[in-house]
Amino acid sequence: MTRTLRAAILGTGAVAHLHAEALARIDGVTAVAAADPSAERVRDFNARHGITAGYGTLEELLAAEAVDVVHICTPPAGHAEQARAAFDAGAHVIAEKPPALSLTEVDDMQSAAAAANRQLAVVFQQRTGTAAAHIKKLLSSGELGRPLTAVCHTHWYRGSGYYEVPWRGTWESEGGGTTLSHGIHQIDLLSYLLGEWSSASGQLFRLDREVETEDTSCGVVVFESGAVASVMSTVLAPRESSLIRIDTEHATIELEHLYGHNHASWKLTPARHVDAGRVASWALPASEVPSGHDALLSEVYGSLFAGADVPPVAADPARAIEIVAALYASAGRGAPVSRAELAASEFRGSMRAPVTDVRPAR
Repeated sequence: MTRTLRAAILGTGAVAHLHAEALARIDGVTAVAAADPSAERVRDFNARHGITAGYGTLEELLAAEAVDVVHICTPPAGHAEQARAAFDAGAHVIAEKPPALSLTEVDDMQSAAAAANRQLAVVFQQRTGTAAAHIKKLLSSGELGRPLTAVCHTHWYRGSGYYEVPWRGTWESEGGGTTLSHGIHQIDLLSYLLGEWSSASGQLFRLDREVETEDTSCGVVVFESGAVASVMSTVLAPRESSLIRIDTEHATIELEHLYGHNHASWKLTPARHVDAGRVASWALPASEVPSGHDALLSEVYGSLFAGADVPPVAADPARAIEIVAALYASAGRGAPVSRAELAASEFRGSMRAPVTDVRPAR
């Protein structure tokens, strides 16, 4: 590698460590600085990852350091403004999900990237890995036939202590509840596999947690292919699981994992009419790469070194948040919302929507 890309990490919480660890394994990339309002946290973070410079704010960092890429690992309320500052400084941006709090903010981030001739990549790491790439190829080629039905369930557990962090569980600072903050991962993977969607309908519930947003949601997403998916997200599941199932004309695809998947997480069951020779051609590749930040950041940096657009595993940053926005908008309307309707300004701002509170009287 003849060129080195200088990376900076904004925010030093748990996910920032995944970024720093992944960067350390990519040839030609050096993490040169980190920023966090807590001087103690940034000092500990830098010591752990061998990063030299620490700052209290992104502005201080950008004023002092020449960086090629800024990794945004902060709460989502600040992503849009932070991305614009990084683009103005001439840096590419890799932002954690959700990319922002609204479709308007995502639009602004994409416009700022285009104006600066920089790249915007959003971390939807569930798209990555050799298994997901193989399944996507089988679906896109038509080898498995037309997708018909799907299940996309995020059964996670977040106790009351999780919501003691001030910015969580509120419309203003988190943008939404479990659908936006947790379910978006599996929603993104489902839409990555099935392609563009056409309409969505949803309902939001507060079953147990003391939050302003939803702790559980149920929805239906219809894709342009005609496939119909049941989508559920919750933070109330003692046995945590992330589940996708897709039934096509010729096979059932199943994925169950928690925060990352490998080949063993996937199962492909043929329909009765499919012969053994054809099934054998569906086998996963012998070489395995699991999903995760390592896989995603490796591909993104490969594109940056090549001077190319971000790869498919990090492209289309708005698609999953559009589906989430439609689920929220439908909960407010009480009727499905089409993808075409999301162009209206009323859907592109805050995702705040009515939540049905079914908790017992306290």
